[in-house]
Amino acid sequence: MEVEMELVKKTTILFPPALHAHLARVARRQGLSLGELVRRACETQYGAIPGTDRLEAATAIRRLSLPVASPARMKAQAVPRPKKLPA
Repeated sequence: MEVEMELVKKTTILFPPALHAHLARVARRQGLSLGELVRRACETQYGAIPGTDRLEAATAIRRLSLPVASPARMKAQAVPRPKKLPA
């Protein structure tokens, strides 16, 4: 996901040496700076997605023609009725 943003906040993050080396290798392989790699990971993990993108995604899902049953039927399918226990 390509997100254009103005970088206006600075945060210092301390990594253990082994993790820093690993992240630096991953960033280099992907052709990214370490900062961009961490920003993308944060966006993926914590959902830093603009509200307009979420609205567009919800609208696209609503337009899909999916076989969806009524809420009662879906609940019955998802949570089976308990069996009667012998007396």
